[in-house]
Amino acid sequence: MWSSPAVVDGVAYVGSYDGYLYAVDADSGDLRWRYKTEDSVESSPAVVDGVVYVGSWDGYLYAVDVSGGPTPPATATNTPTPTPTPPAMPTSTPTPHTIRDYLWRYETGGEARSSPAVVNGIVYVGSDDTHLYALDADSGELQWRYKTGGGVWSSPVVVDGVVYVGSSDSYLYAVDANSGELQWRYETEGPVWSSPSVVDGVVYVGSDDNYLYAVDAGSGELRWRYETDGPVWSSPAVVDGVVYIGSSHGYLYAVDAGSGDLRWRHGMSGAVDSSPAVVDGVVYVGSYASVYAVDAGSGELRWRYETEGDFVQSSPAVVDGVVYIGSNDGSLYAVDAASGELRWRYETGYRVRSSPAVVDGVVYVGSHDGYLYALDADSGDLRWRYETGDFVESSPVVVDGVVYVGSGDGYLYAVDASGGR
Repeated sequence: MWSSPAVVDGVAYVGSYDGYLYAVDADSGDLRWRYKTEDSVESSPAVVDGVVYVGSWDGYLYAVDVSGGPTPPATATNTPTPTPTPPAMPTSTPTPHTIRDYLWRYETGGEARSSPAVVNGIVYVGSDDTHLYALDADSGELQWRYKTGGGVWSSPVVVDGVVYVGSSDSYLYAVDANSGELQWRYETEGPVWSSPSVVDGVVYVGSDDNYLYAVDAGSGELRWRYETDGPVWSSPAVVDGVVYIGSSHGYLYAVDAGSGDLRWRHGMSGAVDSSPAVVDGVVYVGSYASVYAVDAGSGELRWRYETEGDFVQSSPAVVDGVVYIGSNDGSLYAVDAASGELRWRYETGYRVRSSPAVVDGVVYVGSHDGYLYALDADSGDLRWRYETGDFVESSPVVVDGVVYVGSGDGYLYAVDASGGR
């Protein structure tokens, strides 16, 4: 929480990473009300003449009535309206086939931003309600849930019967995959939004405290930590003994996986909240209004593709020589991995922070317009889309013909990958 509270007439007003502006009784700490924006609220509110003014990472400045919060004056627009993205060539033409049915869905107690992991017939996923869930992949029935001390936006990874995941309570957790019992937890000094990578018995993960951590997967003891120049929301990619990770202060880092020593760092156009993908000696990652290809050995720029604007917080999927990546400008891009030239782009109704999954010639990705999309990987044409009840920031996982994805409506969905056809 970077927002600083404003205390007026016995009420403390403060923003949070969860996207809410809170009004809390200054004496008791009881919640008066909360108001939902579309992104993190790191701005510090100002209160003037009965109105709370605050900014959000969704790009809007909000004016909210102090008495009730969620009911601003009718003349004020408090619901962000997507800004149309200017057309670009080439672009696909949507021919919507909207599917209505899901195989199953499971309701958690909060926003499901975490991306699921499916291992041995079990779906593991986190929720903003502070829990890590284990669900039967066929039926959606709850196997167990483990309560952390904060929202679980981090995406779990399962290795050797252990689930590793971060939480906004600043801990990295190791939980038994079968029983849901805690094996160990390691405390960082900030929220752990980053998703862990586990390689050769070591868990690598970033924290909002500016550090990249290497923690022993068996014992939970610290091996080393490397201080970056800003909060680390990016998730690490570990390839050939090197950890690649971004920081919110605009750098891509290459760090020795064994020692924690810096190999190189490359300055970007803005925050690097996107998680890198490393393929054939090249690191692909997003930053402000750009997709980058950087030499994995030297850190030298190979190419840079400029999107239509806004942050690229989605993480790339690189398949068959094509980089697929979403942008907050509302589009999913397909870019040639060798040249950086645009193959196609598909415009959704709002920002795309979800990271795509490419399976059998189909790209699956979520959007903040509430839809899960299935697009042809070669042409970008729409195969089908499925409407959830809120934004889809979770990244889909496709296993045995089923797409698993979380939504801001609190549900984890299991959808037929064929679109029900």
